[in-house]
Amino acid sequence: MASSQPLLPGGGGPAKKKKHTKFSMVYGADEYLEHLAKKYEEYDELALLLHASPDGGHDAEQAKAVAQKAAAKGDVKAGGMLALDVNVQGRSKRTQRAIPTPNIPEPMPANLAFMFTKISPEQKMYMWNVYTLIFLAECLNVVLYWAMLKYGPSMGLEFGPATAIFGIVMASLCIQNVYILHDVIHGATFPPYEWQNYITHPFADFWSLPWMDIIMEHNRHHNSTFDLLNHGEFGWDPASWLYVLQEWTWEWYGWLTVPLVPFWHYAGASDTGCLFAILWWCKFPDAGPGGKCDKQFYKKWLPVRVKYVTWTTFLWSCVWLLGSLGMGKPLSDGWQFVSVVSCFCRSGFSAAWVFITNFNHSHWWNEFLASDPDRTWPKVHAAMAFLLGGRHRWNEMLFHDVHHMCPGRIGAMSQRGRFHGWQKVRDACVEILAAGLWKSDDEETIMEQHQKKRSMVLKSRKK
Repeated sequence: MASSQPLLPGGGGPAKKKKHTKFSMVYGADEYLEHLAKKYEEYDELALLLHASPDGGHDAEQAKAVAQKAAAKGDVKAGGMLALDVNVQGRSKRTQRAIPTPNIPEPMPANLAFMFTKISPEQKMYMWNVYTLIFLAECLNVVLYWAMLKYGPSMGLEFGPATAIFGIVMASLCIQNVYILHDVIHGATFPPYEWQNYITHPFADFWSLPWMDIIMEHNRHHNSTFDLLNHGEFGWDPASWLYVLQEWTWEWYGWLTVPLVPFWHYAGASDTGCLFAILWWCKFPDAGPGGKCDKQFYKKWLPVRVKYVTWTTFLWSCVWLLGSLGMGKPLSDGWQFVSVVSCFCRSGFSAAWVFITNFNHSHWWNEFLASDPDRTWPKVHAAMAFLLGGRHRWNEMLFHDVHHMCPGRIGAMSQRGRFHGWQKVRDACVEILAAGLWKSDDEETIMEQHQKKRSMVLKSRKK
């Protein structure tokens, strides 16, 4: 069960350690911690990425230990996927800004401590249980859709209503799939069980990145883009091609390509899509000495990718068989059922990613937030929160800049809202934002100007 108390260390006596075997159905907290330590050793590339992130990652001590070992062996390549791309002065090659430091409150106020404290093993396992339930619900929904198409007409349920019921439920589940994916990346990276690596997003596309690649590319995004409006400031950002169609919205002609953004996601350009998989696989892992293939590619990354693509192929083949032979039709007719299922799955995933990536990183949205829309547009806020699954999800849209300041220690706003409620998280974010997100001697960025204006408005409301 998830604790309703602040995520603070200590409290209660030491729990009795339970023995866990490979046949056990449930992990204990101690066994899960041991499991995490082994995973960081296995995937030392992730430890390097987390160590280079703005706040050192959610498992900072474990990541630091593994990163130091890798650095001693000379595994870190300047300008590569695992390091920040800066010049000899330690400044961005694009903007000439020094790497900013997160403005973490010191001393830590009691009312903000829960935001900066690492979530417990029990809470990590709780989120993976939620993840598993969402996957099972998606599978069940597909089977129920098949049942409605096969047996519905005899009961007066035709194709249109059956498809509408399925589509609304499936798109909603896929939206929540993206949110739990993002929540888990920033706090519960490794699942308790290996099979859970395969249930994270198989309905997003016919084939896509496996879970470990998703973790790597998303952390690479955070390492290269500290400021929401300076994409790829400290190196290549894999999400950059998602912003291209909206980058010029301060000019009238920039809005001409904005309507294409959802279709770009739908085609597979988002993190869980097939096009994005090709993009990332062409970039990671970095080439070895002399331009040769990285030594870990064949030993580690290729097997992971082959296994996951094999699994997604099997899953969608089952959907095909269900819609063909399962409906009493020829095998060749399975594409019809697959197309409908895929359409609503893509719609849900695309909708969620448009909000998390494009809205949050757009000039227009951050200018809008600086004008205090929570007061001037309360019904819009309430409606959008409802569509995304609640106010705790909507906090992700309102305070994505706070998330980018501490992607590891704070994690996702939606994740914190699961355990503390949306209002407590919102109030904490307002206070963090009012204090300023970064320590930097460089000239203010456009985003920092927006944040300052917004914090002044929010503080004035409290008076």
